[in-house]
Amino acid sequence: MPRHPPRRRLTAALLLLCFVGPLSTDMYLPAFPRMAAELRTDASGVQLTLTAFLVGMVLGHLVLGPLSDRYGRRVPLLAGAALCTGATALCALAPGLGPLIALRLAAGFSGAAGVVVGRAVVADVATGAAAARLLGVLMTLAGLAPVLAPLAGGAVIGTVGWRGVFWALAGVSLLALAGVVVAVPETLPPERRRTGGRGTFLRTVRAVAGDRAYTGYALAFSFAFGALFCHVAGSPFLLQNVLGLGVGASSLVFSGGALVLALSGAVAARLVGRVAPERLLRRGLRAAGAALALLAAAGAGALTLTTYLPLVTVFCGGLGLVLANAASLAVARVPDAAGTGSALLGTAQSAVGAVVAPLAGLGGAGSAVPAFTGMAVCGGVAVLAARGAER
Repeated sequence: MPRHPPRRRLTAALLLLCFVGPLSTDMYLPAFPRMAAELRTDASGVQLTLTAFLVGMVLGHLVLGPLSDRYGRRVPLLAGAALCTGATALCALAPGLGPLIALRLAAGFSGAAGVVVGRAVVADVATGAAAARLLGVLMTLAGLAPVLAPLAGGAVIGTVGWRGVFWALAGVSLLALAGVVVAVPETLPPERRRTGGRGTFLRTVRAVAGDRAYTGYALAFSFAFGALFCHVAGSPFLLQNVLGLGVGASSLVFSGGALVLALSGAVAARLVGRVAPERLLRRGLRAAGAALALLAAAGAGALTLTTYLPLVTVFCGGLGLVLANAASLAVARVPDAAGTGSALLGTAQSAVGAVVAPLAGLGGAGSAVPAFTGMAVCGGVAVLAARGAER
């Protein structure tokens, strides 16, 4: 099958699939303090629902990515979107923290299909700068989800409570399922599929992971995402309990950072073909790293809103350059195993996010130090990994 630029309908369907993950993690963030009170738990307990979703994403990447290399892209996408819709709807009915964590795990597993198989579809239909540009466009537009999610979540929570958020998320997942049915054809023909059992899969994994440049870029992407998730998990408590903002104001501040992230991704997509992705990656890491170091120092002292806002703006701006370019550089290293390469990339991403999310609350609901420290550590690892990849 010849490679060709994707049509607008396919791009729109892939975008809907990209929306599911960020909405599922960000839309219910403003409700964390209320959920902790209603479910009779603490900050880390509520953050475990976020960790469970990310652990599910890890498992989903490991299973669904290689399956898509063997059986094609369309069936895993359809099954994943359908199961994610059902699991998310059941989250709205969860009677307690335990069932909610289990259902979030299932939603993360099935929702991983949209991310891992969606990236593989991009690799099927585009190469080189075209693939990097498409990934940048998708990440930029998907970046609107974190901008809108806390605002929409705050509105829903204020009207019908936090359970209404999961009904809304189920509706988005159902819309993504419809998009796959209508607009996503099979992009991996039988002659390009990988055959064989577990042995073949393990050999493919070893070959992909053995590419040192791939591993470096994948780790840079994953730990940059880890820094972002420390920010995501800690910001509701930081903004409301430390800086004293209300639900609406904290949602607005969080959305502003997400907007900067999306705009930075848009700049990265526009510059692809004129500026080397490696150069954009380096610039993004420098900006984000400097902001993280200053945030960690500020968090240990007297943090104020006037200190927090500009530093988070720089952090999100640099991160937008990092995420788009690190992902495209990693997947470009393994074009003949795009599904497995995307799976390992997403596995590392979700695993790091799952670990750091509950750590952001270890200092309690009134401390910013753990979240900022975790962000700085993740940023440092991302810098080292990117340097290793360039070598």
